[in-house]
Amino acid sequence: MSKSAKHKRKRKHYSIPTVGASPGVVFIDEQSLKPVIVFHTYNVHFYEVKELDNIENLTEIVANKEFNYWIEIKGFKSIDLFDTLSADFGINKLVLEDITRPYQRPKFEEYGTYDFAISRMLHFDEQKNLDNDQFSFILKENVLFTFQEGYKDCLDPVRARLIAGKGNIRIAGSSYLMYALMDIIVDTYFVILGEWSEELDLIEDRLFDKPDRSVMYDTQLVKRNLINVRRVVWPERDKLNDILRSDSRLIPDQTKMYIRDAYDHCIQLIDMVESLKEISASNIDMYLSIISNRMNEIMKVLTIISSIFIPLTFIAGVYGMNFAIEDPVTGKVLPQNMPELYQEHGYLYTMIIMGLIAVLQIIYFWRKGWFK
Repeated sequence: MSKSAKHKRKRKHYSIPTVGASPGVVFIDEQSLKPVIVFHTYNVHFYEVKELDNIENLTEIVANKEFNYWIEIKGFKSIDLFDTLSADFGINKLVLEDITRPYQRPKFEEYGTYDFAISRMLHFDEQKNLDNDQFSFILKENVLFTFQEGYKDCLDPVRARLIAGKGNIRIAGSSYLMYALMDIIVDTYFVILGEWSEELDLIEDRLFDKPDRSVMYDTQLVKRNLINVRRVVWPERDKLNDILRSDSRLIPDQTKMYIRDAYDHCIQLIDMVESLKEISASNIDMYLSIISNRMNEIMKVLTIISSIFIPLTFIAGVYGMNFAIEDPVTGKVLPQNMPELYQEHGYLYTMIIMGLIAVLQIIYFWRKGWFK
């Protein structure tokens, strides 16, 4: 990656609806992707996945309590999709508004017949820039809806566990699936922070080896990304704490036991973020100190050179005034003028004296430790 590309900070812009718009209005961005709907049906002994064109007429299917259902919705460019969610599944328009405005902080809300939650999914794009995408959940008794803007995600390990049917993924219900998705999103934060930790170690090695201006730029980029992660991890911790303290009948105590583990992971992430922020700040301080010390060394060398040449310049200036002791035309002796002007071997004696002064100064500076 080129240095200019690496130092360029990626800015993600959200399309904001008109200020003062009525609450509960579903907002569809012009750049939204066409919806891709993946329908997972599973229980202890059965698993099936298929892609749907829409979610109409699903209420009768999901009414079968023998199965659990995971409905993945990727892409929001369909107002009919959200109208169906509101009409057939009774989803509040305020919830749909939060889903389609993807700049929400992680949170958890209870709505009686269903629970609503938001997570932030972090991943690197092709240019190694950090993408921060919203991932929304609607949890019903045996149905889990998930919503995301783009098609790319980090959920393949959960899908693989569903296919394999091992562990509690098919047994513990839709609330456990929601926990599993939240947990893998949180686990990706560890991967991201691990990469930045290694990058900060490499930057520190460059500081001791050959520091240049790119060290400060790279460190500042990592520090800015850490601030963005911190803005995600703290609300994520609060959201998981809200789930643990909720009385929702849709989240049993068995699932809360696992959510408590994800909560502990968030605490670890917060500690990691703070530690890496301190390391990045210390790297910047160290770079500035190294540059300052290097400037001091340069100034010391220039000071030594100036100190050596100041008396030599003074001598050369004095004997460059050309005030003769004798007028060359009349032969008259001029009192208080330079008697050394026509001194035999005067140039040689002057150079010897100047050289001796320079040597004595160098010896003095060396004994004072200026050359260390």
